Amino acid sequence: MSETIQPLSHVAPLRDAPPIVHARFSIGEVVQHRMFPFRGVVFDIDPIFANTEEWYESIPEQMRPAKEQPFYHLLAENAEGSYIAYVSQQNLLPDDSDQPVEHPAITGLFGSFTPGKYDLRPNYRH
Repeated sequence: MSETIQPLSHVAPLRDAPPIVHARFSIGEVVQHRMFPFRGVVFDIDPIFANTEEWYESIPEQMRPAKEQPFYHLLAENAEGSYIAYVSQQNLLPDDSDQPVEHPAITGLFGSFTPGKYDLRPNYRH
């Protein structure tokens, strides 16, 4: 009895490896948007764009960032409240206010705050 190897046509093709990219900001760092009045704390980093095409196309073309750069997930705040933001590296700056970010999810991920940075909470396992 011989076996036939079937192609894995249902598996998505691998993406090309991105050029070596260095994240300018780290998890726990407080940042602000370059053009819009909001700030946030980094809680995850994608080495290149990893959101939907629909999300990307919703950005006005003249403001659309390059996909081949780090994108940051932020626990963000502005004058209206708190939310989650997804922002390209080119649109972020270090926040120099030395003020903590007021987002309800911060206490679940981060512990102490020193100006400009939150420390990750220790991960306890049993």
